[in-house]
Amino acid sequence: MKLPSWFWLPVITLALAGCSLFGPKKADSPAETPETAAPKLVGRIASIPADKRFVLIQSYGSWKIEPGTILTTRGPDESTANLLVTGESLGHFAAADLQSGTVEIGDAVYSQHIPKPPSAPADIQTVPELPENQQKVETEKVQKNN
Repeated sequence: MKLPSWFWLPVITLALAGCSLFGPKKADSPAETPETAAPKLVGRIASIPADKRFVLIQSYGSWKIEPGTILTTRGPDESTANLLVTGESLGHFAAADLQSGTVEIGDAVYSQHIPKPPSAPADIQTVPELPENQQKVETEKVQKNN
């Protein structure tokens, strides 16, 4: 019994698609940047002084955010702002400088943790070596009169 030609098209397609399941898997390259975690809700805007240069954040839990960290806000009207943590805190309240955008009392405050790259060992300064055909020249220490 001879099978019709249209029968072989789906069979070949499935066979080729199945081959990709058994191919070599790509390894994660170490040169990739570290993955960032999703933004985490850390508090809400509790107070905005009249000059609107900084805000007070009421934290949802213990405040473990380093000074200099950038936080973002989102309001119910989809307004956003960037805040710079100052390091000043008292209890569940912390101060942050308004960098950009607009904030209102009650806006949600988010932190996005970006892991620090591993620190490289301190570079040891090495003296460049002279080629074998060059001689080392001794220099005298001469006192300069200013």
